Amino acid sequence: MADPELEAIRQRRMQELMAQRGGAASQPNPEQQNAQEEAKREADERRQMMLSQIVSSEARERIARIALVKPEKARGVEDVILRAAQMGQIVEKVSEERLISLLEQINTQTTKQTKVTIQRRRSVLDDDD
Repeated sequence: MADPELEAIRQRRMQELMAQRGGAASQPNPEQQNAQEEAKREADERRQMMLSQIVSSEARERIARIALVKPEKARGVEDVILRAAQMGQIVEKVSEERLISLLEQINTQTTKQTKVTIQRRRSVLDDDD
């Protein structure tokens, strides 16, 4: 075989190998994907069941309202409550007042400092006369 032919064969083979690796990594089997979705759904159901036992209905409503605006914050509050319950720090159901105090604590710990800088540009057409 001549060198250009051999090089073309090598290039095709490399492309095939890259396609196989890339395709397998980017798209898992449909069965694996279904199994992952099912496991995620089951874990979410268990989480909600545990929360319903720990949190009062008013507090759950407040968490749901928070989730509408900031889902990551609601998830963080749920995580804090579940962790505290697993460690035995929560004896009775979490009331709305206790949830509010917990939210205030979280807000003071995670306050973000936002800084707005205004840069004014002088227009060529503006006259200072």
